[in-house]
Amino acid sequence: MGKMNALDWIALVLVIVGGLNWGLVGFFDFDLVAAIFGEMSTVARIVYDLVGLSAIYMLVATFTKKA
Repeated sequence: MGKMNALDWIALVLVIVGGLNWGLVGFFDFDLVAAIFGEMSTVARIVYDLVGLSAIYMLVATFTKKA
C-alpha cells in the first residue's frame, strides 16, 4: 500500500474493527459495538457509519494510489 498518512491509518483501524465485529457477530452472535455503546444508540450508529465510510475510502485508495 506504500506510505500511509494519518487518514489511511484511521481508515485501516476502523475497517479492522468492523471486520472483527462482523466476525464476532457471525461466530458468536455478539455485536461488540452494540455491547459497548448500546443497541443502535447514536454513538453506535456513528461507529457503524465511520466503519462503512472507511471501507469505501480503503476500496478507492486501493485502486487509485500510486506506489
